[in-house]
Amino acid sequence: MDFVAGEVLYFNKPYGREWTSFKLVGLVRHQLCRRLKIKKLKVGHAGTLDPLATGVMILCTGRATKRIESFQHQTKEYVATIRLGATTPSYDLEHEIDATYPTAHITRELVERTLPRFVGEIAQTPPLFSACMIDGRRAYHLARKGEEVALQPKQVTIDEMELLACALPDIRIRVVCSKGTYIRSLARDIGEALGSGAHLTALERTRIGAVRLEECLDPLSFDRWLDEQELTLPQSTPE
Repeated sequence: MDFVAGEVLYFNKPYGREWTSFKLVGLVRHQLCRRLKIKKLKVGHAGTLDPLATGVMILCTGRATKRIESFQHQTKEYVATIRLGATTPSYDLEHEIDATYPTAHITRELVERTLPRFVGEIAQTPPLFSACMIDGRRAYHLARKGEEVALQPKQVTIDEMELLACALPDIRIRVVCSKGTYIRSLARDIGEALGSGAHLTALERTRIGAVRLEECLDPLSFDRWLDEQELTLPQSTPE
């Protein structure tokens, strides 16, 4: 394998506040530089996952980083667990519950009637705690400082939505969607449509394009995986 010329790797990002997308990229870069005996190597990812989300992440190395944009535009599939009846500022478990709502009126039938309303092209407002840029600054930086953040709705496409489980107040759904879709915002909007509130309690990205979860490497065993590969060592440090 020639990581300088360019390779594409698939990883299953672990769960945890410390497991940012940036950390995964850093771990892979560190392991590759150590094995290839070089000081630097281009490594990038095609699509951020929140720290408390798991699943498919595509990493490109070397000259293959030019392919990142093409991967970013591919359809993505998620499995999300949503808890009805409560909201958090980040729409997930990153923050504590800030409000509770009634759920006694919600039935499986109501959920089944409501979900199709979100299939197709929809206007979605990103979460305040997100990586969206506002005047050159990340929205989450502003939100964490308590600054007022005004995010504009944007058009995203939901291709498919399937109810996998309904054990109220929790529901689990499968979502196939376009680039730029925030499943946390979708959870919030579903809660509002059901006359309640909602937040994500689990999120797994199961597919990007044709790349599925079962094809992905465990980053915790990446060093052992590298031991089994035939590596092309660079003749000099890449620019």
